[in-house]
Amino acid sequence: KIFLDCSIEERANRRFKQNQEKGIESTYEEVLASIKERHRLETEREVAPFVQAEDAIYLDSTNLNIDEVVEKIVEYIKEKRNTNI
Repeated sequence: KIFLDCSIEERANRRFKQNQEKGIESTYEEVLASIKERHRLETEREVAPFVQAEDAIYLDSTNLNIDEVVEKIVEYIKEKRNTNI
C-alpha cells in the first residue's frame, strides 16, 4: 500500500495550472482556499477519514513529476519483492 501525498500549496499550484489550461478563471488564492477546505473535510470526517493506513508506505510527491512518482513506486515494489523472497 502506498499513501501518495503532497503539500497543500503544491496541490493548489497544480490545480491552478490545470484551471488555466482549461480556461477556467480563478485566482491562486481561491484555489488554495478550496484545497485547504477540501483537505480539512476529508481528514476530519467521522466516517472513512482520509488518513494513511498503518502499513502504507508514505510517498510525498510535492517535488516530483509524474514519471518520478512512478519510478519511486516501482522501486518500492522491487524492494518489497526482494524482502519477501
